[in-house]
Amino acid sequence: MTTLVTTGRVQVLGIPGDRHEEVLTPEALDFIARLDAAFAARRFDLLTERRRRSALLRGGTPLDFSRATKPIRSDPDWRVARPAPGLTDRRVEITGPPERRMAVNALGSGAQVWMADFEDATSPTWENIVQGQLTLIDAIDRRIDFTSEAGKEYRLTDRPATIMVRPRGWHLTEKHLVIDERPVPAALVDFGLYFFHCARRQIDAGSGPYFYLPKLENRYEARLWNDVFLLAQDLLDIPRGTIRATVLIETITAAFEMEEILYELREHSAGLNAGRWDYLFSLIKNFAHRPDFVLPDRSTVTMTAPFLRAYTELLVRTCHKRGAHAIGGMAAQIPGGDDGAQEAALAKVRLDKEREAEDGYDGSWVAHPGLVPVCRTAFDEVLGDRPHQLERTRDDVHVTAEELVAVRRTAGRPTPEGVRDNIAITLRYYDAWLNGQGAVALNGLMEDAATAEIARVQIWQWLKHRTVDRETVERLFEEELATLGATYPWARLDQVRDLFERTALAKELPAFFTTEAYARHLVGRPAVRA
Repeated sequence: MTTLVTTGRVQVLGIPGDRHEEVLTPEALDFIARLDAAFAARRFDLLTERRRRSALLRGGTPLDFSRATKPIRSDPDWRVARPAPGLTDRRVEITGPPERRMAVNALGSGAQVWMADFEDATSPTWENIVQGQLTLIDAIDRRIDFTSEAGKEYRLTDRPATIMVRPRGWHLTEKHLVIDERPVPAALVDFGLYFFHCARRQIDAGSGPYFYLPKLENRYEARLWNDVFLLAQDLLDIPRGTIRATVLIETITAAFEMEEILYELREHSAGLNAGRWDYLFSLIKNFAHRPDFVLPDRSTVTMTAPFLRAYTELLVRTCHKRGAHAIGGMAAQIPGGDDGAQEAALAKVRLDKEREAEDGYDGSWVAHPGLVPVCRTAFDEVLGDRPHQLERTRDDVHVTAEELVAVRRTAGRPTPEGVRDNIAITLRYYDAWLNGQGAVALNGLMEDAATAEIARVQIWQWLKHRTVDRETVERLFEEELATLGATYPWARLDQVRDLFERTALAKELPAFFTTEAYARHLVGRPAVRA
């Protein structure tokens, strides 16, 4: 990988592509450099603190609500900002990567919000990152219509969904943009390019620059984002408070600081989201060393499990207490198949969304346009003509620290089928991700990186506690790798093998597979799609 462009302090490393110059302007790169100069060191310190706290949890330190921030939780008077234009009614939100065809479908799906996902649903090849920014610019400028090679037309509707953007998490870097030979934090790249090019466009269109913030672990990481927002608005002469952001509560540590996270972002807050699959991943990862946290097959751990019910109900109570939207979790089913299978899938989604609406959520996520009517119906039945149900403060909910981590009450052991399924899903997703695809249809579900993360940490945990034996896992691994190669002749089997061994079979458990895969296999080459 060689330096292809140098603009000010920023070096652009990577293969130039069609229209890249529209995104990587000198002014935009300078904007990113100024954000990096202000915040890269703080990010580094916060990641160091993450590792320290993770070590404490491994050592047996219990999780609890902070005594230091009790005055924030006890103060009845503070509230977050009122809903911004386009974010008052959020009963259906659809998610997906900022890929052109999927963007048109999502924007015209009938959902109130489209979350353009640079994180779990995007494999961060350089082409994907830059083209994703172009997709967003074109969508706002209504230049996104196109006709596929097969002759199918994709056209934007008159009333498209409100756009929210999920940048990559604080733990990731963008190695195609470097300053003083150091990669720029990926979160600042995704946020900075979108904000620089699209903030004014969105304001002029009657909306605004809105974001989803992933994988925050504590209030200090929320405070860092708030300071990024303040500086970015000041640099572009945009009024403070214009930015709005919803935080995904998808780490176990953040579940103990929901109120504090809202407080740190209150001027820019658009609520919290129950990022339940990454939440489950975070819980397993942080307590993988403890035998009382061993879970059965992931398919059997539903949102009715007591520790997950505690988390989701606490989120509603916390949000509504502070005037913030509470957004429910993902429905990943893909409609299709025979009539019986489709009806069963839709019935499962319907029950899930009805439960969320009845619990007090103001909206929820779907991964496919075919699920939008199901989700809307569930929330329409509860909301009626109201745009939300913020008035439901759920004062009946009282959640203790012990209830949030009461995993031992989830009975069951992994089955042979569950072990094989985890291995197969991980291998298939790894291969797709390495080939530039972050949202993958697997077994009737639209999966993203969170799926592979849950599957691989469960394998690691089961091996550590001898819930399954290593010989069985290695045999199933070889069988499923061979099946992958036979099914997809273009599969990157050597790289998939290396990645699985490093992230699921190694002595130490890596925090994320994406950091390992990005550094070893993805940087410096374009996406290859089958």
